Amino acid sequence: MVKIGQRALLVIVREKPMGVFLDAENLGEILLPRREMPKEWGIGAVVDVFIYLDSEDRLVATMQHPRAMPGEFAKLRCVALTEVGAFLEWGLPKDLLVPFREQKMRMEVGKDYLVKILVDEKSGRLMATTRIARHIDLEPVEYTTGQEVDLIMYGKTPMGYKAIVNGMHTGMIYENEVFQNISLGEKLKGYVTMIRVDGKIDICLQAPRKERVDDLEKQIMGELVARGGFWAINDKSPADEIYEELGVSKRTFKQTIGALLKKRIITQTEAGIRLN
Repeated sequence: MVKIGQRALLVIVREKPMGVFLDAENLGEILLPRREMPKEWGIGAVVDVFIYLDSEDRLVATMQHPRAMPGEFAKLRCVALTEVGAFLEWGLPKDLLVPFREQKMRMEVGKDYLVKILVDEKSGRLMATTRIARHIDLEPVEYTTGQEVDLIMYGKTPMGYKAIVNGMHTGMIYENEVFQNISLGEKLKGYVTMIRVDGKIDICLQAPRKERVDDLEKQIMGELVARGGFWAINDKSPADEIYEELGVSKRTFKQTIGALLKKRIITQTEAGIRLN
């Protein structure tokens, strides 16, 4: 079944001065405007198109790809304000409407906003919302500790950063576990550290502990060899210095140093660490 807000492979069935018409099965025939037509085409040819409603609520097809599909989150720029709401640029001839009721705060032209793209069930119109919380945590949480997940950063609190996990759930990255600049709307990879009683998810940006420690051991030993067997860094070094040198938290660094000391691969002094 062909649906509004989705891509489909449709057959060209006839030509008119304004473009060609495509057989959209249950939706009838849909116009692919002449400016959108491929360079080479013919009656009976199949084209890959996205279907939506134009500014006059007529079904229309485009070969262009929107920056995000309905059901997905995206960071988009506000390009216009009207009496019905704000409009975002999203890669199609018709900008994407954010009705006033779907704006958590009034939007401003020139600013970027994280939104979820929706299809209005009654009208079939495509729109977006900044009311993110309404559209996450609707499905049961089924993650395992250490699982890699896709993140979209969407909020900052005194505790840390709120993230959308795999497009479905709320996750938290605690402030003391963040050692890089993060911007809202940014897409990152993360790892599940805990599922809380309330169903929320704790996330870190580094790989699971054992893998991190194993990789970091090799990295530290490689650095020691390259530096002639001594490195002026130890578990008393400032956290920002450790992150700048190795890209990990001080806690992870201390765990790794402890493992190397236990294996008697290195010794540690107030001046630094040394290969045995």
